[in-house]
This record gives sequence, structure tokens and C-alpha cells, in this order.
Amino acid sequence: MNVMDEIFANIVDIKRFAVHDGDGIRTAVFFKGCPLRCRWCHNPETLSDKPQIGFFGHKCTLCGECVRVCPRGCHETEGGIHRFDRADCVLCGKCADACPADALKKYGERKTVAEILDVLLRDKRFYEESGGGITLSGGECLMQSGACAEILKSAKSRGISTAVDTCGFVPRKAIRAVLPFTDVFLYDLKHIDEAAHVAGTGQSNGIILDNLRFLSEEGAALEIRYPLIPGFNDGEDAVTGAAEFLAALRGIKKIRVLRYHDFARSKYVSLGYRDTMPDAEKAEDPDFARRIFVSITGVETV
Repeated sequence: MNVMDEIFANIVDIKRFAVHDGDGIRTAVFFKGCPLRCRWCHNPETLSDKPQIGFFGHKCTLCGECVRVCPRGCHETEGGIHRFDRADCVLCGKCADACPADALKKYGERKTVAEILDVLLRDKRFYEESGGGITLSGGECLMQSGACAEILKSAKSRGISTAVDTCGFVPRKAIRAVLPFTDVFLYDLKHIDEAAHVAGTGQSNGIILDNLRFLSEEGAALEIRYPLIPGFNDGEDAVTGAAEFLAALRGIKKIRVLRYHDFARSKYVSLGYRDTMPDAEKAEDPDFARRIFVSITGVETV
């Protein structure tokens, strides 16, 4: 059997014609599972490494199809209200498959590397014409570094540009596994202060900064991504501190300041999570942060 058929990955989605996950037209694979718990996470469906069912109550038409197909009786539609008992759900996904209104969605599929590559290779012509390629993202894709390395290696052997979008909170061996096959790392930098980082993400930034230094020393191409989060890292001191850290590193091709939005708020509710997203009305204009990054690092900042 081909090794590509023996290695599995847990993913949430494969997005073709993506334009926000690196240069050009790309196909992005969103892996399931993340070691951080950022309060502003835009992809909460990727946090857990286990399958999940999302229920979007505002879309429900009370048709009763989920009630009919659920083998555990987890759904009820009585008195004009849809009740979903997550505690007894076995995550079979039958309710999501049957729902005609897309009010139920299953997050998480186990795919072989071969199955993932089959999708990634379909748009090779568009990658070539646009200067694009493939991007492995998440969640944190490097929690599944073995599968990532095989995907990236295969893509590189076919002349396809590769990118890894990472939070950096992974073992060094995971970085080493993909380094030879990655053209650019899209590296998240959330806060330079450790205490603030713990408060905002649940984890220290020590491993993240160490891995970023390592990639710089190894000559990796880097695009730094700085999400500008209200009340967290949008102050002048926080931005300046991040810029001063980056100024000492090599290999940074671009810094991208990401404007905050709270479009994912409904996903938190759908998954039964507490909504921790900051208020988008308090979001700062990213231009002031871009000016600071450029003035201190001299690196193109967008």
C-alpha cells in the first residue's frame, strides 16, 4: 500500500481558491486541533481535535429531519423549539447530512494524505498562473506534523509552492519535520509579553518565540501575522515591543497586521462554547500599527 494511503489527518475543511492564506490563488487545508485558546479565535471549530456538531439555531426550520435520522434521540423539535442534547451525541453526523437548512454542521473528518492531495493537486494550473500554491493551516496544523510533512513533500516534488500557517506553539521536531518542504511560514505573533500572552491565549509565548528564532537562524522565509485585538495587543507599547523583537530576526519577507472582526461569534454559540470574542466596535485601525512595524523593522508591512 502507498504510504499516502496509510497516513491520516483530522481536518475541518479544504478551501479551494483561497486568497487570504498566502500569495496568489491557493488551496488551504484547515487541520483540527489547537494548543492555544485565543479569546478572539476566528475558527473555534478547529480548537478541539475531536469531531463536533455545530447547531445554528437561527437557520433551523423545525422540519424534524434530524429527529428522524438521529440514532440516539439527541434532537427534539417541540413547541417551536429545537433542543440538541450534546451529552448523548455520538458524532455520527447523520443529522448534519439530513438537514436541508444547513442548521447542523459536522466539523472534523479523518482523511488520508492521498485523499487530501487529490484535492490539492486539482488547481495546479491556477497556482502557477497566480503565483499561489497550497497552505496548511488550522487550528494548528503542526500538531499533525507527520501528515503535514508528507503533503508538503509531495506538493514540492510537483513544483507547487507551499506555506505553513502556524501559531508556533509546537515541539521543535514538528518544525524540523516540515522545514525542508516549506517555502514560507505564515507565523503568528500575538503578544511579546509573556503574562499578557498567557492571559489571552492560555499558554506562554516562550516556545513560540524560540521557534521563531530557530526558523530565522535556519534561513526560513517568514511572513509574520499580527492580529490586532482590542484590549489585548493594540496598544502602542505592545506593537512597539513586537516590532523591536522582529527587528533582530532575519528572513522576514513581510509583516501582515490583521484587522480584527467578530464574524465567528455565531460559531461559538453553535458549538456550545462561551463567547469570548472582544467587541469589534472597539477595534483599532491597523494603519498605526503598520507604521510602527515599518519604522522599526524596515520590513514591508500590509
